[in-house]
Parts: sequence; C-alpha cells; structure tokens
Amino acid sequence: MKRERVRLGVNIDHVATVRNARGGFHPDPARAAEAALAAGADGITAHLREDRRHITDADIDVLTALCRRAGKPLNLEMAVTEEMLAIALRHRPHAACLVPERREEVTTEGGLAVAGHEARIAPVVKALADAGIRVSLFIEPSEDQVEAAAAVGAQVVEFHTGRYCHLTDPAERAVEFDRLAAAAAQADILGLEVHAGHGLDYATAGAVLAIREIKELNIGHFLIGEAVFVGLDAAIRRMRAAMDEAVSGAVS
Repeated sequence: MKRERVRLGVNIDHVATVRNARGGFHPDPARAAEAALAAGADGITAHLREDRRHITDADIDVLTALCRRAGKPLNLEMAVTEEMLAIALRHRPHAACLVPERREEVTTEGGLAVAGHEARIAPVVKALADAGIRVSLFIEPSEDQVEAAAAVGAQVVEFHTGRYCHLTDPAERAVEFDRLAAAAAQADILGLEVHAGHGLDYATAGAVLAIREIKELNIGHFLIGEAVFVGLDAAIRRMRAAMDEAVSGAVS
C-alpha cells in the first residue's frame, strides 16, 4: 500500500516582513496565501508574534476569512500567553501551534519547553481544544518533550528541524536524523500526529520524509526567499513535487 500524501503548510510570515520594512500594503500576505493555495499548498501558517514584527492582527482577520472561503486550514502559531489565547479563541482557526517566543530572537531558535511546564501549558491546550481548535506543540525531538506533549493533551507535535537542516557534517546530521526518527516513532505510539518544520529546503524536506510518521511539513522562509528568484507559484510547486517524489513508492 502506498504511503499517504504528506501535507504542505506554507508559512507566509516573511511576506509581511517585507511589507513592514517600508510600511503600507505591499506585498500583501493574503495575496501570497491565495497564490500558495493555488500552487498546491494544503494550508496556510502564520505566526502572530507578541511584538507584531511581521503578521498583524489585521492579517489574521483577513487570513481567517480567506482560508474559510477556500475551505483550507489556517494554522495559527502563537506563544503561550493569555493575549494569544484570547485571539485564537476569537478567530477559531483550524489549528493552533504553541511555540516558544523571545523578543530578542530573529527567528524561533528551538522547541517549546513543555516538560517541566505542564501546569502552565495544559490549561491553554484544553481551552483551545474545547473550542474545536486542533492543538500542536512545536518541540525538540526528545523523549521527555514528546511525553510531556502527550500528557498535556496535544493532538499534534511539530518537530523543530532547524538543527538537522543546519548541520553540515554528514555524521552529525545522521545522528540528528536518528533523533528525529526516534521521536516520531514515540509520538506515533502515544497517538500524536507528527509534523515537522524549520529550515527545510527542497533537499532536506525530501530527506526528512524518509521518516514515515511525518504527515505534514510547514515551510516558510525558504519558499519566500526562493520566490524572489523563481516566483512563489514555481517555488511551491517544486516543493510539492519534491515531497511527493520523496514518499512515492513508500509502503506504510
């Protein structure tokens, strides 16, 4: 039996980064979202940061309506705060991915520390789930974090693939791949759906899909950067093709 098609979520945060560099309305993240869906993306991801450095509240208003009209999921990345919880409950996106956030970081530097912080995270997970929002936790591929994610009631874990993507030594990358594979197997046993993201490009996206438990990749920065040279439609279509090629012929 052939392996199921792996979903592609496209993160459009950095379209907003370019817009905000000069202010105004161009380029429009909503237009990018429409183009991404037309090119074969299975959903849209957007991170509403506490400092609103790229995506804004107005963007979330528009993206929520756009995805509902298109019948496609919006995955809202959010910090574990009362403010973000209230925003998520007001908009009720298809999914919310809880991520770590530090004001001084350029991008998300690691996974959410769930282990040891269950008492703070579990009520947020429950409130989101009770509202019909699918809850994902963006975590490191480690045994303690996977166990904690299951304990707080998450439905999905998204593994931080940044370390794997940035390693250049083949031996070190093989060790990190094994760590991702082991965590994915553990998550699957615990009933958690497995996603992955951060730092992925055409080659590394295909490589991590050798991990059969992965059901979805969320990719943003690389695709927006590649779009400068080839266009967003072409970049996403090539990523979609690379993902399909990676899983073609695989048995479940």
